[in-house]
Amino acid sequence: METRRLTLIINPKSGTLSKKGLDRWLPLHLGRLGYEVDVVYTTGPGDATRIAREAAAAGAYGVLACGGDGTVNEVAAGLIHTPTALGILPAGSGNGLARHIGIPVDVERSLDVIAENHIVNCDYGTVNGQPFFCTFGMGFDAAVSHRFSMKHRRGLNSYISSAIDEFIKYHPNTYEIVAGDRVITDRAFLVSVCNASQYGNNAFIAPAASIRDGLLDVTIVHDGNIIENVWSGVEMLTGSIGNHGKIRTFRTRRLTVRRKQPTITHIDGEPTEFPSELDIRCHQGALRVFVPHRKLRFIPVITPAILTFREWGIVATRIFRKSPGV
Repeated sequence: METRRLTLIINPKSGTLSKKGLDRWLPLHLGRLGYEVDVVYTTGPGDATRIAREAAAAGAYGVLACGGDGTVNEVAAGLIHTPTALGILPAGSGNGLARHIGIPVDVERSLDVIAENHIVNCDYGTVNGQPFFCTFGMGFDAAVSHRFSMKHRRGLNSYISSAIDEFIKYHPNTYEIVAGDRVITDRAFLVSVCNASQYGNNAFIAPAASIRDGLLDVTIVHDGNIIENVWSGVEMLTGSIGNHGKIRTFRTRRLTVRRKQPTITHIDGEPTEFPSELDIRCHQGALRVFVPHRKLRFIPVITPAILTFREWGIVATRIFRKSPGV
């Protein structure tokens, strides 16, 4: 069997579960699949991008990101426009890109995707030149990401708490959105530009989005009353969000967004700051990614329920599993 080199990048601070033992256990399992593995732990922001870029320059077959969406973003940023493939071993709080692709949100089970060795060319987006791979958001979702980033504890419960706290005091902003001959000026609860379908934790902000179609899915949730805004949240969790009185969606390769004043934004769940005018573009097929051969067909309500049930099963199995690591 041909030996192929992988670099495994582990973010020890991502998510809520221990990464103890992964540096020994994962190379052992990957070695049985015919891979040689170099393991590197990140120590701060930017490490993963630098390590991934160096691995690609050295001819690595793939780089595996073991962490959350922030870690995946950094690793992927170092691999765009190279032949080196991105592999995702989900170990974060939301794991939005992994869930979109259909990768099990469990490190041990995600190795099955690497074992399949099915690699495809995927898209990514940029905001004023800065890459994103899952979602870029302005408005309520960005405010929640900012509040969540200041929490000492990670995980779904902390995220829900952040969303509730922010919902009570949030004030919408006004946006001008230009995409081709389409011009929209609106006071919006949030504006999300999506390469993938969800934020994470099966909250589907763009259920029909594809990371291989060369297009970005834009979702605008118009400002409404409390009941309307809460109902928009229900639609995200059931995957039934779509065009109606309070929500507008469309697809485009490029758009410009202007805000009355700079506000907090997020890239793949990580809070960021940009000037008032944003140039957002899709870059087609520029990132190679390990993906499953098969993915569950999306059906509103049904698919989110199936995914949630499966993940409960993973959590239950993890409690009794003796394998080291997450």
